[in-house]
Amino acid sequence: MLMPKKTKYRKMQKGTMGGRSKGARTIAFGEYGLVAVEPSWVTARQIEAARVTVSKRIKKVGTLYLRMFPDKPVSKKPAETRMGKGKGSPELWVAVVKRDRVILEIGGVSKEEARDILKAAAYKFPMKTRFVSKEDLLAADSQTNS
Repeated sequence: MLMPKKTKYRKMQKGTMGGRSKGARTIAFGEYGLVAVEPSWVTARQIEAARVTVSKRIKKVGTLYLRMFPDKPVSKKPAETRMGKGKGSPELWVAVVKRDRVILEIGGVSKEEARDILKAAAYKFPMKTRFVSKEDLLAADSQTNS
């Protein structure tokens, strides 16, 4: 399971997920990617499930690039515990994914194969996603800049 080796603080506040992703809006490593359409917390288990699904389907021909890491601890109080007595202990790790973030990239496969593989991976995530290619993002980026 993915988690940071060391953090500065043990617990973190919830925070907000409004707005577009600050980085990771273009495909940097592969040719095809999966982009988040809505914001969400993605747990380490969900990331691992998607990684296993993609690596099984991609075989040895293509490569997978994960563009998110669960670095935020989420704390929970035990069941049937009275209110008060402080914040609960950290239970799981999540990656905060905002809109328009490229969360997965794959390379070395055809477009049809990539679409099928990333569709299978999209079922593992708690938010809506869309399939994009490097050319699509470059074309969309050039239209917004001109």
